[in-house]
Amino acid sequence: MTESIASPNSGVQAILNATEKDLGGFSVRRCLPHRLCKKVGPFVFFDHMGPAIFKSGDGIDVRPHPHIGLATITYLFEGEIIHRDNLGYVQAIQPGALNLMTSGKGIVHSERTSDLARQEGQTLHGLQVWVALPEQFEEVDPDFLHYKNKDLPIIDVNGAKIRIIIGSAFQQQSPVKTYSPLFYLDVDMPDQSNFTIPEDYPERAIHIVSGEVEVNGNTLKVYETAVLEGSENINIIAKQNSRLVIFGGDEINDRHIWWNFVSSSKERIELAKQDWKSGRFGNVPGETEYIPLPD
Repeated sequence: MTESIASPNSGVQAILNATEKDLGGFSVRRCLPHRLCKKVGPFVFFDHMGPAIFKSGDGIDVRPHPHIGLATITYLFEGEIIHRDNLGYVQAIQPGALNLMTSGKGIVHSERTSDLARQEGQTLHGLQVWVALPEQFEEVDPDFLHYKNKDLPIIDVNGAKIRIIIGSAFQQQSPVKTYSPLFYLDVDMPDQSNFTIPEDYPERAIHIVSGEVEVNGNTLKVYETAVLEGSENINIIAKQNSRLVIFGGDEINDRHIWWNFVSSSKERIELAKQDWKSGRFGNVPGETEYIPLPD
């Protein structure tokens, strides 16, 4: 799919269409990186998963694989995923909760459907994003944190229900750990509701999860992402019952991305390649499978 044209002088830099990616029997829509926009603030990777219906006996099995230099943020609208990593964490994530995995100098994890969900079948729908760590934190010790649904504040703005997943907005602060100034909002908008996006951050974007909205004269449909210009006021009007996420933050220096590795240094990525090939990342307890280094 190709990108759409933004209305001139509307505060919208570009409207991006996602690219479908097959992760092995399970497709996602990849919004970032895009040829017109590599990153928004520290957000360097954005996948919209599903909604995908899994029948009884089916599920996702993302085998153990490594990361460096980033924090992975997993957030679900429907379904359940089991996270396991080489630090020993095993954590189920359900809708409205958040998994924050900081890779730092290196972590290995898997993502799979739980036994019960595989037995009963499920609809899986959610988002997974990567946030590049600031250079001074690229080599921190890896870590994993889970935040429950009730931990993330929800506010009402002109009828829109806004959950503050990460960062601060509308004078409210999420408890989720951050490494740089950023924000990430989950917004439910009834038909004809409207509100103005906070001006607090220089780089911002809107992704439509469901429905249709108007952004300063531009129509945004499901799965489209609008990259905004500057930090001026941006007004959103729901044209039907809609759900969207708004995200962004302070600008960061360019990052190199290769496979699951993110770094300000190409040499560091080359080292990570050799570490994974040589088995120096560690293993996820109880798992023997792994995803080999791509050719």
